[in-house]
Amino acid sequence: MSAKPDEIIAYLGLGTNLGDRWANLRDALRLLAAAPGVRLLRVSQVYETEPWGVADQPRFLNCAAEAAVTLEPEPLLLRCQAVEQEIGRQPGPRWGPRLIDVDILLYSSRIVNLPHLEIPHPRLHLRAFALIPLAELAPSAVHPALSRSVAQLAQDAGGQDGVTPIGAVDP
Repeated sequence: MSAKPDEIIAYLGLGTNLGDRWANLRDALRLLAAAPGVRLLRVSQVYETEPWGVADQPRFLNCAAEAAVTLEPEPLLLRCQAVEQEIGRQPGPRWGPRLIDVDILLYSSRIVNLPHLEIPHPRLHLRAFALIPLAELAPSAVHPALSRSVAQLAQDAGGQDGVTPIGAVDP
């Protein structure tokens, strides 16, 4: 599948380390696929990953999703946040444990710098847990602020040894 003329390709990162992690990913992908303005095209493998930022918490399951969207970045952010809330995410510490996290990693080649939204995700280039699944879907996609491919960034990211493929999730 590919994008239609009125759609833009966006890449989303999903992560969870509380509750039934597999169900959280499946539910998030199902809700995203059912959302107006979002058409899921592909989903990476699921990777079990070491926590990032706060080490004393359970391991995460992470994946990336390629979506064809008709939403601008801010409405897409609201859609991602609505999915998180529907699954039951509660406010918590930054980089702490969570039922689900849905981040916009890339939105075509656009750069967005707003107080509540930065695209590309501001720490994407540092996070093997996001780059490795993303590289599975879009290795030649270019980080618009760094002018480097996702594959190059994934290869250079620290923490690769803490990112283990464990299977596919079927939304």
